Amino acid sequence: MRTTRFLPRSAGALPAWLHTALCALCALSTLGAAATTVSAAQLRATLITPEDDRRMERRRVERAYLGHPGGPLADGLRVALDEAQFELEAAGSQVLLASASAGSIEAARAAAVAAEKNGAAVLLTDLPAEWTLAVADAVKLPVLNLSEPSDRLRQQDCRARLFHLIPSERMRSDALAQLLVARKWNKLLLLVGANAQDAARAATAQASIRHHGLQLVASKPFKLSADPRERDLANPLLLTAGSSYDAVWVIDSDGEFARTLPYRTVLPRPVVGDAGLLALAWHAQFERYGAPQVARRFAKAAKRPMQAQDWASWMAGKALAATAVAAPKGTPAVWAQTLAQVTLDGSKGVGLGFRPWDGQLRQTMLLSDGQGVIAQAPIEGVLHPGNALDTLGADAPETLCPARR
Repeated sequence: MRTTRFLPRSAGALPAWLHTALCALCALSTLGAAATTVSAAQLRATLITPEDDRRMERRRVERAYLGHPGGPLADGLRVALDEAQFELEAAGSQVLLASASAGSIEAARAAAVAAEKNGAAVLLTDLPAEWTLAVADAVKLPVLNLSEPSDRLRQQDCRARLFHLIPSERMRSDALAQLLVARKWNKLLLLVGANAQDAARAATAQASIRHHGLQLVASKPFKLSADPRERDLANPLLLTAGSSYDAVWVIDSDGEFARTLPYRTVLPRPVVGDAGLLALAWHAQFERYGAPQVARRFAKAAKRPMQAQDWASWMAGKALAATAVAAPKGTPAVWAQTLAQVTLDGSKGVGLGFRPWDGQLRQTMLLSDGQGVIAQAPIEGVLHPGNALDTLGADAPETLCPARR
């Protein structure tokens, strides 16, 4: 706690007894502030990130692929914790954030164990799916997943103390499917990249397409290659010929092909998925519910626009602060229970909390073309017997998570 001292410009002009009394009061005030700082309950958190992160390569960051991270996720955490300082001080609590990096799954596991031994109460991860699971299995602490959207972390590979701030892949595909239904763009052409991650994401997209009654007219693979014999696999005109469709859904985790697709299809049709129209956790041009103020505070602190992953880390910081205020001297089990029950303001117009069946943060999705936000999902008119937010992602009856049943 900062202590401000007010003294006259010329202390020598005061009587000696008054000067001594003022100095004593200042000393007592300083000691009181120091005692308050020392006695504050501390919730320690450690962020584990990958070494040599390919997503942060200069070339990729400069290209600013929509939906991809634009900088370190620690930026969002720091902004959230700075904003929460007044509330934390009023509750006599502190959140202390440390960081560690890992170059392998074994190193990530070791970093988690070391953080737990050093007193960490919560771990935060910006790691691939397998690494995230290794961290969650290595400790008995709550783990907040900031960036991995894989559905299996919420389904068959879920963990009881694993919470997800970033939307799942199914949430993203459900948001797009709802908009397609609302626009009556029912017939879809699906273009899928060549790597395993794209294949898994395509399966998720097809699940959303079936769930919402859309029609998949064709699914075609694409591939960026320097081999002249494979040139046709990256030609948008050839890939989008031969079918009648209302929209093209492209699955491209890398982003290089997808960004070239809009306005290059044979039929004049919208592109959705990883280009054209995307479903995101956040966009810096969102203009409702206090979002512009959040985006400006982040941009001022980080010197860059706020991306979806930054919003997820900002929400993680808010969750840490809420936990520290509600249970300043808890145990890992208490903190996990507190995290599961917090209600957070994400500047999206509704209170947000974690689903009990998979640890996913309920949230609205922003549908953006890169210039602004054109809609929010759940789309108006979509109904659910409990919470409309549960129309995005796996609902309770669909859950495959054994750890939370």
